[in-house]
This record gives sequence, structure tokens and C-alpha cells, in this order.
Amino acid sequence: MRCTEIKRETKETQIQLNLNIDGTGTFTGTSGIGFFDHMLTAFAVHGGFDINLQMKGDLEVDGHHSVEDVGIVLGQAFAQVVDKKQIERFGSFYVPMDEALAFCALDISGRAFLHFDAAFTNQNVGALDCCLVEEFFRAFAMNSGITLHIRLEYGSNDHHKIEAIFKAVAHALQQAVKLRDGNILSSKGVLA
Repeated sequence: MRCTEIKRETKETQIQLNLNIDGTGTFTGTSGIGFFDHMLTAFAVHGGFDINLQMKGDLEVDGHHSVEDVGIVLGQAFAQVVDKKQIERFGSFYVPMDEALAFCALDISGRAFLHFDAAFTNQNVGALDCCLVEEFFRAFAMNSGITLHIRLEYGSNDHHKIEAIFKAVAHALQQAVKLRDGNILSSKGVLA
């Protein structure tokens, strides 16, 4: 199985994250931010990933450090467990959630990039600042070496919009990390 454990300790957060990308789709633990945990649960379920997160963050300041640092360690975990020589590499997926529609396309290439095209109406959904959704995916993309394009096509409910984004990324990742037979999927013969 493709699994790993990442630990990160700073003056702002203490994190231990376990990831199994060949899991059953479960999220356990907590970030301390209820709505963010709900999104991590959706990400795990829709990607088929098992994620266990134990952390303490400086939530008395705000959620920024916690959300960004989870993106960092989750990205590092994906980078450790994914052998780019043996995977489908590309994934893309649309997810409708009621009135909202989100799209993700990605390439597990070793070249980190994020294009994030989504706007939110409210400052927060629950205790999660909406601006932190982009920060999470930026940290994830930069630390996983994934080229990640996220586009919110439309929607009016910020909860639905954010959840559709997390689910679209999870489904695209699930496609991209599937194992394949044969040579590395690159005309150059190498990735990155």
C-alpha cells in the first residue's frame, strides 16, 4: 500500500498526518476548524484516501496557519507516496453540488503550479475563512509537485461552492494516482 506519515512542528502548528492513498476513504482527527474538517472528510471520501490528522494550531490568531500547514503536509505526503513512473499522471473532473459546479484538472508531473479561479460571497463558512481555500490548495500544489487547475464554473452558496471544489480535486487525484503498466507517461521519458 502507498502510505506515509508526515510530522511538522513550528511555533504556529504541530501536525502529524498519516496518508494512505489506497484506502477506503476515511478522515479521522481534526484540524480544530469544523468546516475545514468537513472538507477534508469530503476529500478523503471522494478520493478514496485514508487521512488521519492530529494537530494543534494557533487558532486563537486565526485559521490561516492551520489550514496552510495542513496543505503543506498533505502535499508532502502525496509527494512521498506517489511514484510518478507508475501512475496515470493526469486527472480531471467536474462536480455539481446543487446550484454550484466546480472543475479540476491536474498533472502529477513534479512541476508545482496552481491556477485558482473561484470567488466567494461571504468572508467565512463556519469558522473557515473562504480566502483560505486558495491558500490550502496553493500549499498542497507547491509541496506535492502537482500542476493544479481549479475553476468554479458558477454557484451562489459558498458552502456548496467550496465542497464542490474539494470533491472535484479529490476525484481528479483519484484518476491521476491510479497505477498503470508500462513506461513513465512522458514523451521525454522523465517527469519534472
